[in-house]
Amino acid sequence: MEPQEDTRNGMCKAERSTYMCSGWSVCNETPLNIRLQHAPPAFSQSERQEAGPCHDNASITSGLRATAARDSDRNRNIQRHRRINNHRSIFAAESSSLNPGGFARRQSRKLEWEKEMEQEIALSASRMKLKEDMSPLLLQVFRSVAWVYSVITFLPWYLLSGASGNQARAKRIKARTVSGTPAGPYRAVNSQQRLASLLHEGVDTLDKVFEYAVVHFPERDCLGTRELLSEEDEIQPNGKIFKKVILGDYNWLSYEETFHLSQRFGSGLAALGQKPLCNIAIFCETRAEWIVAAQACFMYNFPLVTLYSTLGGAAIAHGLNETEVTHIITSKELLQSRLKAILMEVPRLKHIILVDIKTTSWPDLPRGIMVHNMGAVQELGGKTENVMVSRRQPVPSDIAVIMYTSGSTGIPKGVMISHSNIIAGITGMAERIPNLNENDTYIGYLPLAHVLELSAELVCVSHGCRIGYSSPQTLADQSSKIKKGSKGDTSMLRPTLMAAVPEIMDRIYKNVMTKVDEMSSVQKTLFVLAYNYKMEQISKGYSTPLCDRLVFKKVRSLLGGHMRVLLSGGAPLSAATQRFMNICFCCPVGQGYGLTETCGAGTISEFSDYSTGRVGAPLVCSEIMLKDWEEGGYFSTDKPNPRGEIVIGGPNVTMGYYKNEQKNREDFFVDANGQRWFCTGDIGEFHPDGCLKIIDRKKDLVKLQAGEYVSLGKVEAVLKNCSFIDNICAYANSDESYVIGFVVPNQKQLTTLAAQRGIRGSWEEICNHAEMEKEVLCIITEAAITGKLERFEIPKKIRLSPEPWTPETGLVTDAFKLKRKELKTHYQDDIERMYGGK
Repeated sequence: MEPQEDTRNGMCKAERSTYMCSGWSVCNETPLNIRLQHAPPAFSQSERQEAGPCHDNASITSGLRATAARDSDRNRNIQRHRRINNHRSIFAAESSSLNPGGFARRQSRKLEWEKEMEQEIALSASRMKLKEDMSPLLLQVFRSVAWVYSVITFLPWYLLSGASGNQARAKRIKARTVSGTPAGPYRAVNSQQRLASLLHEGVDTLDKVFEYAVVHFPERDCLGTRELLSEEDEIQPNGKIFKKVILGDYNWLSYEETFHLSQRFGSGLAALGQKPLCNIAIFCETRAEWIVAAQACFMYNFPLVTLYSTLGGAAIAHGLNETEVTHIITSKELLQSRLKAILMEVPRLKHIILVDIKTTSWPDLPRGIMVHNMGAVQELGGKTENVMVSRRQPVPSDIAVIMYTSGSTGIPKGVMISHSNIIAGITGMAERIPNLNENDTYIGYLPLAHVLELSAELVCVSHGCRIGYSSPQTLADQSSKIKKGSKGDTSMLRPTLMAAVPEIMDRIYKNVMTKVDEMSSVQKTLFVLAYNYKMEQISKGYSTPLCDRLVFKKVRSLLGGHMRVLLSGGAPLSAATQRFMNICFCCPVGQGYGLTETCGAGTISEFSDYSTGRVGAPLVCSEIMLKDWEEGGYFSTDKPNPRGEIVIGGPNVTMGYYKNEQKNREDFFVDANGQRWFCTGDIGEFHPDGCLKIIDRKKDLVKLQAGEYVSLGKVEAVLKNCSFIDNICAYANSDESYVIGFVVPNQKQLTTLAAQRGIRGSWEEICNHAEMEKEVLCIITEAAITGKLERFEIPKKIRLSPEPWTPETGLVTDAFKLKRKELKTHYQDDIERMYGGK
């Protein structure tokens, strides 16, 4: 079929689709691309005036250059995509052909298609290179030396490292549609016939998973906690007082010891009146006692209600009342700071169990509530009369966890997760982690009330790994609560496995790059040359052991120096940050995609796949369909890649929302075969190798006054790479014609800029200064143009926020996802000012 002509911009419809949809056009590193709209070739005079004071002549010239370069790139991309689509269509036609020469032609076409993909990846790498600020002669000398080194070492390295196998794995087809249609469902190539649901035969409930680990790894370390040596207050130059700690070595519980503690705790809870199949809540920080308590509940068939420790009082009370709990497990600090104020609103609550070692009296709690210490409950459970009481073991269909969401879109919802759901999810995750075994060490610091952390730790337990506990404030030597000169948790634990949300990785990226900027010119030049050299090599599938040892060893030591797998989840990870972590930490970074409603399981990219911006193929426990979304303009028939709303099915799809039948009918359905499916609200596209890319979200899509659609998540993902921005929330009103933004600026960068502009004052005064808003808006505009945002997607007005957004402020979740509703309320006056000129 001939492409339909479209007179706009002289491009045919297929070409415009090819240009704007991310697909294989990895030269466009913007994580989220949505509408098939093309920016005009340059800003018109009226648009220059409309853009405001930051668009001076230099900015306009820069914008024109960027637009011209973008148009040039676009033309090259169009030609490349024409060839790719041609290969793809011929390959498909030959696949269905019965003539004898079809196989040879298919192989030839496949090789040509792979060559096109390699060119795309190489172009992507060149876009993310650091600027090489040195004389051309020296640069040429370095490249010549690097070339000679590569030639000499290539053959022995290639033969000894198994590079050919890694390259083959990276290029192979990873998932296929089982229906033969572009809408799917898509399954991993090794689960085409049947989805996986069990790690080990007969191990079908979570108590059996832990028993299996105890039998196979009884004496191995299981849970580790650092000893607190001292704690002191440190006065900062601005007068604020920060609490600093000095921590000792990790103290470990073996698998057998952990099992006995959990068994006694479960028995003690039963002695306190907790009944099987009756809900019990845990409201606690991430620590070893959390897992001990959880395993006790799994053993004794107490459905475990999990709540984020940063939820507000109303949300906590809602969760406790909705689930009708009588017992809650918490910490002394959270009882004092969060729970105490709402106890009168939770009339059914009778028992509070504190995980802290030291006992404390609580005389001012409401009458009828008893406070127990975890050790005392375990002692009670160890009494002969209680040990002899038989426990009711769970069956796979019983509820294991009611996990309350973070509330990013409103009141938290309780997701009912059965034992079989979680086991299917961790089965899929474990299959995607290479060589996972009992010699691995995992660092746990994300909230265990988040499905990513809970699933990751259960994967580790099922394979006999050891788990050392940490927190975001003590993670590294430079972390906020670690006293200068003492060791952070990663330095002491030296983990091999770590899960992280993009916010954490973005912070590491910005902190390291800030330190690079502070290096001497020689050091900085060496770092940049090594960085760019390694980027070229890994884009070809090669490793760089010499660079790793000589240049990146110090950066790698920030996470202990032994990291072999990093997993990112919870939100999209920018291509620049992903590639930085690949290079500097000398290990693969896998992106995962999943939701609480799917036990965190959906996809994980293979660790041999060094492409960026994608979340990998479906896990062996799940399958994915693409559902057309007409309003957003996404269809499974789109070219070059099928697109649509992501719908996940499989044994990992949960039982639904607790006491919320309306939402269950909206978001879940069961097919003719009895399999459950969940409609995610995320928009994705499948690439020819079966990997998924998240390109949009229904709830983030706003239609502006003139009819243009803006993906707020896309705008934020592009601008968060700017060194001046620590966090950003894009906002758009459908009654208005432009986007605005709330920005948490980087304090060091903004303070330096203010000093250069002669602006003095406190941090709050600098952020509130109108001139600084204009300066940062200029910088954001330049970053937006570089990031290839369309004109209507670029924020025209911003508000600089002096206070950071943390889970404690209620403006982001524990996984650092933006709470748009709360942010809108918080900045309502600024919204009216920026839109109404007030």
